[in-house]
Amino acid sequence: MAAQSEVNFETQLQPEQTFPLTQNELEQFHTRGFIGPFTLMEPEEMKWNWKRLRLELFDRTRTVYRDAQPGTGVYNYDRHLDISLLADIISRPEITHRMASILGPDVLCWRSEFFPKYPGDEGTDWHQVDTFGGADGIPHITWPNGSDFGGAMTAWIAFTDASPEMSCMQFMPGTQRTMYFDESKGMHYDPQKENRKEINGVLRGFFGYDWRELQKDPNWTPDESQAVSMPCRAGQFLIFPTTLMHASTPHSARTKDIRLALAARYVPTSVKLYDNMKESNTVKELGGTYSLDQYGAVLVSGRNEYTHNRMRSHTTRGKEFVNSNSR
Repeated sequence: MAAQSEVNFETQLQPEQTFPLTQNELEQFHTRGFIGPFTLMEPEEMKWNWKRLRLELFDRTRTVYRDAQPGTGVYNYDRHLDISLLADIISRPEITHRMASILGPDVLCWRSEFFPKYPGDEGTDWHQVDTFGGADGIPHITWPNGSDFGGAMTAWIAFTDASPEMSCMQFMPGTQRTMYFDESKGMHYDPQKENRKEINGVLRGFFGYDWRELQKDPNWTPDESQAVSMPCRAGQFLIFPTTLMHASTPHSARTKDIRLALAARYVPTSVKLYDNMKESNTVKELGGTYSLDQYGAVLVSGRNEYTHNRMRSHTTRGKEFVNSNSR
């Protein structure tokens, strides 16, 4: 019998396999604002991939943000642009077909972010994201003439188990229709804030920021009685718009295991990305800065008939991105 490290878990999808949301699932999604969990791969496969990925993350020779500072939240942004495993994952039809059901046939993956939670880490505080410009007040994405969603559609992909005791996601159903925060205010970054603040008896924060600085009404407080926790096994994923009120539970430290998730962000091709950064060509957030010189969005579904976004057809190592729903 082959050792676990020697097992080849490469998933072979048949061309006829499709994963659109059903009408019932779409209705559920539009009512609650989230859907899932869905299975991307079995837990053993994802755990094997995580072992492999840990080594690849150390190799930053081909990352598009080699100027990102170690220890900042942006250090491992957009690693799908240089790591083949992640390039495959963000293009998987289990995700992109469902995204196309929500956003329409022409879809970009414009960003990916790792969210590790170590034993004893605070939960992520309640927040909504529309422009992704909360850190400095400068919008990162712009929808044409407004939109039904705003923000970006997220596939939150669990690389490890995420139970209520290990920082699973939480949502407030239906809140995607009302924005309680104004990202144009900008926030103050202070890494000393991390793992220091209890809110209603729960350790919560936002990676050195206080998202509540962006509240439109300073006297408003999230109604945590409406919170729904969504545990995921390794290999499962959730879909939700970033305008939905969301958070995560603290890591209780009952185990020494890390909780790791990848958030892959998707928008229609009509959305403008980093349009307000064209002059500076630099993004600032989560305590770090990075240049957009090598950045590019990835077409994962349909066609791109626009010219306003930087695009990449291959990773920095030459791997071609897959369009799983070309027309």
